[in-house]
Amino acid sequence: MIIQPKKTKYRKYFKPRGLPNTSTKNHKLTELTCFVLIATESGYLNGRQIEAARQNIRRKVKREGKLEIIISPDVAISRKASAARMGKGKGKVDHWIASIKAGQTLFFLYGIDTEHGIPALRSGANKLPLKVKIYKL
Repeated sequence: MIIQPKKTKYRKYFKPRGLPNTSTKNHKLTELTCFVLIATESGYLNGRQIEAARQNIRRKVKREGKLEIIISPDVAISRKASAARMGKGKGKVDHWIASIKAGQTLFFLYGIDTEHGIPALRSGANKLPLKVKIYKL
């Protein structure tokens, strides 16, 4: 199932130009042992990439622990058919993207020991087109 918002204020948006800057968000962490996947470069992720990473992480940890997805794709990208002539309005919504800043947290993984948590996040990171780091907190 592709991740997308249930409801938006506008159906279609302008296409984002340029990359986002660095993130200054800090998440308050509990005292549980958790692993964090943090982006080290800026870019965009679409719903399919996030879902592929989530499925891969869940498969590796055999559905144990708790996985939190911090990001959500909230910008619609529209696309017209390649054979369509000019005019007649903007195209249909093709997919949804999330704007990722360098230093932004992507995933939290709680309640898993080190020998299962780090390889799971590493395999999920392989599905993402950005450079990421894995931290144990």
